[in-house]
Amino acid sequence: MTQQKYLKANQSLGKAEINLETDDVKVFFIDSGLYTADLTNDQFFDDVPVAAVIGTPTSLANKSVSGLGVFDADDVIVSAVSGNEFEAVGLFVDTGTPATSRLISYDDTPVQMPVTPDGTDITVIWDNGANKIFKI
Repeated sequence: MTQQKYLKANQSLGKAEINLETDDVKVFFIDSGLYTADLTNDQFFDDVPVAAVIGTPTSLANKSVSGLGVFDADDVIVSAVSGNEFEAVGLFVDTGTPATSRLISYDDTPVQMPVTPDGTDITVIWDNGANKIFKI
């Protein structure tokens, strides 16, 4: 798998149910041994088993969508990450309720993967190329 958006997220983006610039978009780490992304059917954060979420989901800052539909944000520091090794990074819109917090994307391609957390901070560095975090 590569960096991909959940199908339901694409539908929600098309219906303006997700606003990437104003919604609370968070990054989270995923133990892919405990969660296999179903990009067609998974829709909400509660579709990801709690045990598969490594560290504390952290909000993105200074989000933007360019005229070409490219989503970007500042690199983000996830503090004091501990738990199982993780192999993927996900994004979701946090509504405060996992059953209504929409999954956006799943990415298992970052160069530094897999990561075994040791309680220190981990910085997520977004691609600075043409497609940034992702292209809509």
